[in-house]
Amino acid sequence: MENLGIEKLFGGIYKGKTVLVTGHTGFKGSWLSHWLAKMGAKVVGFALEPNTNPNHFRILNLKIKSEIYNINNIYSIKRIIKHYKPEIIFHLAAQPLVRESYDDPLFTFTTNIIGTANLLEACRNNYFVKAVVAVTSDKCYENNEWLWGYRESDAMGGFDPYSASKGCAELIVSSYRRSFFNLNDYNKTHNTLIATARAGNVIGGGDWSKDRLIPDIVRATEQSDKVMIRNPNSTRPWQHVLDPLSGYLLLGQGLLEGKTDLAEAFNFGPTDEGASTVADIVKLAKKAWDEIDIVVDKSTKHPHEANFLKLDCSKAHNKLNWKNTWELNDTINKTISWYKSYYMGNTIKTDDDITDFIKDAKTKKAIWTK
Repeated sequence: MENLGIEKLFGGIYKGKTVLVTGHTGFKGSWLSHWLAKMGAKVVGFALEPNTNPNHFRILNLKIKSEIYNINNIYSIKRIIKHYKPEIIFHLAAQPLVRESYDDPLFTFTTNIIGTANLLEACRNNYFVKAVVAVTSDKCYENNEWLWGYRESDAMGGFDPYSASKGCAELIVSSYRRSFFNLNDYNKTHNTLIATARAGNVIGGGDWSKDRLIPDIVRATEQSDKVMIRNPNSTRPWQHVLDPLSGYLLLGQGLLEGKTDLAEAFNFGPTDEGASTVADIVKLAKKAWDEIDIVVDKSTKHPHEANFLKLDCSKAHNKLNWKNTWELNDTINKTISWYKSYYMGNTIKTDDDITDFIKDAKTKKAIWTK
């Protein structure tokens, strides 16, 4: 990776820090763990084995401590936290798929709700844990199909088990923050600041999850099959994985610096241009990879999924001075290019993407690059 002063990003705060990433074997967790390691953090991962083949975590062959356990086992997460003594925790361990939540709602509820409670319980009375960033989802909101974006103060909810579980996870975090990590008692009875991060639809190279648009497109195209698209008119806030991760890291920096006003919920999403339909995403993907062949699945036998969802990210803009770096065209082009390089050239472009992202962020004078 080109030398861009990567260890100095985010004020250099992660260099030498012990950082626990739950869900490090997943799509976002593997990107986050890799970026943290490049910045000189001592990364410890806690997660189940990767559940896809191929998977980004194994492809990267990360040189980090990797502990394979279930977040639903509170004794395991307690032991790992006491052993490694992380100063900050990024909690991404989850059952992350809407459609899978219909197949196994109890596992979804247990992992996303009780797993979050287990993590926070394991942090109690451990003064070395200075910060926790718990990642939930834009689907945590009670979705009324509004044309305007949801704000952090809007009601939690969820039609499907996944969305409901993420709304519940937000309530769990809020309860622990009020009950055991109260800001009035900060630096008195505890030293921990906790925030939540709600991101829109995240795409990028290295995701092979079932029933996600880009992985479905890539799998079908690589096998010279047609791609079945379920809901072409559904609108989501699409963003490259590195954009919300920059938000999580910026939020974590603020918490480590003791900024108590950041111990809240934050939305991380693209500009309005990034809130696009599935059909628009498919068209852009096909421009980047002409072999993509699409057919619309007109069946009505699919579980309910929201038609319109958009985030208001003005709080992150104003309180963190965070904004996304890559717009939609860059996001799609970088994502499709990653997969084409992997399948056609056996090349992994993760480092290249991080390098390009940092360069573009510096050009835009992103606060975390200064």
